[in-house]
Formats: sequence, C-alpha cells, structure tokens
Amino acid sequence: MAVYSDMLAELLTTASTTDASGPKPRDSELDLFGLTHPGLVRRENQDHFLLGTIHQQINIHGTSLPEAQRLPLRSERLGTIMLVADGVGGGTAGGDASRIAAEAIARYVSSTMNCYHTRGRQAEQSFYEALKTAALEAHDTVRAEAASRNSGSVEVPSRSMATTLTLGLIVWPWMYVLQLGDSRCYHYFNGRLRQVTRDQTMAQDLVDRGALNREEAAASPFSHVLASSIGGREARPVVSRLNISDRGCVIMLCSDGLTKHVSDEEIAAQCARMSSCEQLCRDLLAVALERGGSDNTTIVAGRAAVVR
Repeated sequence: MAVYSDMLAELLTTASTTDASGPKPRDSELDLFGLTHPGLVRRENQDHFLLGTIHQQINIHGTSLPEAQRLPLRSERLGTIMLVADGVGGGTAGGDASRIAAEAIARYVSSTMNCYHTRGRQAEQSFYEALKTAALEAHDTVRAEAASRNSGSVEVPSRSMATTLTLGLIVWPWMYVLQLGDSRCYHYFNGRLRQVTRDQTMAQDLVDRGALNREEAAASPFSHVLASSIGGREARPVVSRLNISDRGCVIMLCSDGLTKHVSDEEIAAQCARMSSCEQLCRDLLAVALERGGSDNTTIVAGRAAVVR
C-alpha cells in the first residue's frame, strides 16, 4: 500500500497549512471515548472499534545523551482515526471479519508514518480513491479468509463472513468518512444532529428508488439486510468529506445495535446534555440495554474542547 500511504501523507502534511479555519485543537483539548458491549441477547460480540491519534515519532535505538527521555520525541497530532466495524456471520466468523477489516485499515493508516511528501491539495481526489482501494483490499482479504475456511478455494467465497465499516479520518479541519454497510457516523452541533453516512441496506435502496418511504423502511424486514459490506456479495465504498472546524461539535460512530433501540432525536438530546464523550457513550448504551439490547452495540465519540 505504499502509494496510498504517500497520498495520505501528502494530505496530512498540507492540510494544516492550507486551511484558514482557526487553530487546530491541541492533543490535550481532545475528548475521545469508545466502548463495545455484546448486548443482552447475542452470545458473541462481533463488533470491533478503533480510536486513536496519528503522530510522527522518533524511536531511539541508541544514544549517548544522558536524558533522552526529555526530548520531544513525539510530534503534535497529525490526524485522528475513529472506526466501527459490525461483523456478520455465524460463530466467530463475523467477529473475525470485523477484526480483519479494522486491522487492515489500521495498517493502512499507520503505514503513512513512514514518509511524508508535499504536492499540494490537488492530491485530494487521489486520496479519496486511496481510501476506497484500501476498503476493497480489506474486502478481498475477508473473502479470501472465508473461502479458505469453507473450501480452501478462493473461487467459492462464503456468504456468512462479512462486516460493516465506518471510518472517520480527521485531518484538521476536515473529516473524511469511509462507509460500507449500516453502521453510522453522526455530526452534532448547536442542537442539530445530522447523519453523515447513508445506510447501505436493501431497505434504503428501496427508499432511494421510491418504492418505500422512511417509515415503511424502518419496519421492513430488509432494514438490516446489507446491500454492501466488506466480505459480502458486493462492496461499494463511499467516501465523503465534512468540515468539523466548529469547536464543540460532536462526532459519533455507532453500530446498528444502538440505532435499533435509540432514535436520532434521542441521540441529539443526549448530545445536548453531555458532559463528556465517555458519559455520552455510556448513557446511550444504557438506553439500548434498557430497551432489550438485542444486538452488539458499539459507540465511539469525539469532540474538541470549546475555547472560552
């Protein structure tokens, strides 16, 4: 993935110097939290999440300096990664699919630490394509693993090993969102909650074609049948971009174990009264569990402190 690493490195290097959006939040100003819970019905938790910050770092392998630990070995944050993957499949297959996909994307992002190049913002379209390609490589990896478990041949892929993937990659002041499946990314600011992602389900496809309205889709048996996923019959990665320079805005990613039980209006109300991202995640999980906890539930949230 070296070529894709170069592309992301270009974006990481130039983003902070080409956007007049105010100062980037310091690491100490970030409020980040994530959790996952098996729910009250499922035996296994097939969800995985990843939440982290991306830095350049010096790894010292030898020095004569007496107090090398006092050196500024790690730079300020270059980016932030938020990821939720909801596995689909019997036994451990779904959990393995979400783990494989999350690890593949993490390797892709971490590999950008190796080199940085500055070629300008014209590299951004290439970056979009690079994210899609990384998702498709994860898709191929999951399908190959499924095939080896079922028949030892990549010619007969399994239909029971797949995962959603929702990735938020923040390079100030932008968040790039990669979407496959029906885990969601939300943006909350100033009393308004917006779903950034589009659910890639058969029910949503029918809504888009005018065959169902939103109320009918919510009650449809196709509401949680994935039309696109990593490892499934078809993978249709979608990348979008969102400006998140407003201090205090909340970014939240979640699996459908939350949205099966908690409405958008209720999520917005919880965001309005939140005191921290940890409190927000725990309170939303508590509501989902109180209403049956019918599925694995994963929630990841982040925001930057408001400067007063």
